[in-house]
Amino acid sequence: MVDETPEPPSPEHDPAPEADQPQGTPEPQPEPPPLLTLRDGLPPVVASAAALAEVCAAMAAGTGPVAIDAERASGYRYSNRAYLVQLRREGAGTALVDPIAFDDLAPLQEALEGTEWILHAATQDLPCLAEIGLTPTALFDTELAGRLLGYPRVGLATLVETVLGFGMKKEHSAVDWSTRPLPQPWLEYAALDVEVLVELRDALAVELVEQGKDEWARQEFDHLRSFEVVPRVDAWRRTSGLHRVRGRRSLGAVRALWELRDQLAEQRDVTPGRIVPDSAIVAAATAMPQDRTALLATKGFHGRGAERYATRWVAALREVAEMDEADLPARAPRGDGPPLPRAWAEKDPVAAVRLQLAREAMTALAEEHGLPVENLLTPDYLRRTLWTPPATREPGELLDAVAGVLQGYGARSWQVSLAAPVLTRAILDADTRAAEPAPEAVAGTDPLVDG
Repeated sequence: MVDETPEPPSPEHDPAPEADQPQGTPEPQPEPPPLLTLRDGLPPVVASAAALAEVCAAMAAGTGPVAIDAERASGYRYSNRAYLVQLRREGAGTALVDPIAFDDLAPLQEALEGTEWILHAATQDLPCLAEIGLTPTALFDTELAGRLLGYPRVGLATLVETVLGFGMKKEHSAVDWSTRPLPQPWLEYAALDVEVLVELRDALAVELVEQGKDEWARQEFDHLRSFEVVPRVDAWRRTSGLHRVRGRRSLGAVRALWELRDQLAEQRDVTPGRIVPDSAIVAAATAMPQDRTALLATKGFHGRGAERYATRWVAALREVAEMDEADLPARAPRGDGPPLPRAWAEKDPVAAVRLQLAREAMTALAEEHGLPVENLLTPDYLRRTLWTPPATREPGELLDAVAGVLQGYGARSWQVSLAAPVLTRAILDADTRAAEPAPEAVAGTDPLVDG
């Protein structure tokens, strides 16, 4: 091998001293990674029974796991339905299926039976896939794998660049996928989402084994297969700007207007914010106008449906104005869980110490294992367990009881084995601190004595 180490410069060619170098010269930027492209070109959109049958036959004859993605029209439609399904499998290539063209995709489900599905951020796509008859018998979530491996950013484009070295354009991530026909650039973008998902899965699977987290991932992926969206209780309380609303009657107005908007949005299949924004609801609920003229003159009340549904908005406000006090919503939502953590110190000081000790220990444990603390244990499970811990204080019995409580909430076995000892120690240590006598006042410093 030839030694190509450069010779040191001669004195007459010495570079200028650092202080004499031009100031403000930009640092050289690294070369961007090569952009990911479609290896097999863009396939046609499958929208007929014959074309679907061909895709099903190809997918059934393919080998290995199948990469799957779905595109929804979030921000445009009320429903969460899938408007395009992308698939890729070794030996079958890529397929783009229009689910709107079919009553269901049962033939595709049959073709994929027993196959591992690869999804990125599976909780986003599993519900809409289930609506069209597609449910996995096994899956691998590349986003969740990235979290378990401790990647600081786990978006698909970031992981593909970090792990595989390809760049991905994301300029069509927020388009209206209910549009028909779908433009070719959108379809290319959609196809690229599954182009290297199999390769990404394989690379992450190797890392999971290397870090000893493959069993953790298996349990997490199995748990995901039964994922369902839990309907929010009092969803109207998520109205942006609700904290500015004063009084229970105004809160009742927010609830009434939000529920009416939700009903109208569902009927029209448009996202609720396109009828009137949250700010309009808050403005009307605060002003409480009782006729159409006053409503439309309310500052901040705007949106496509402000005037169109003015009569119905006013009717809702009038109904709230006449409502009995007992029927109006309370400021604080009713819930079956523990209070907000900031209220623990006042309501139960010992529980507040439990929470503090557990949080500190769980954060340290998550850092030790290189994963986000929320993936180590669902925060709600932790709070519920610490607010009403098991009664026993015999360490072994308490550990078993805490483990049983966590399993009952839905924690996976690997989470229980790591978190249960931490929570058990926090419970015992908090009780010990509570039983210790308060420190005596230092002589000469008690204002009641000195004063």
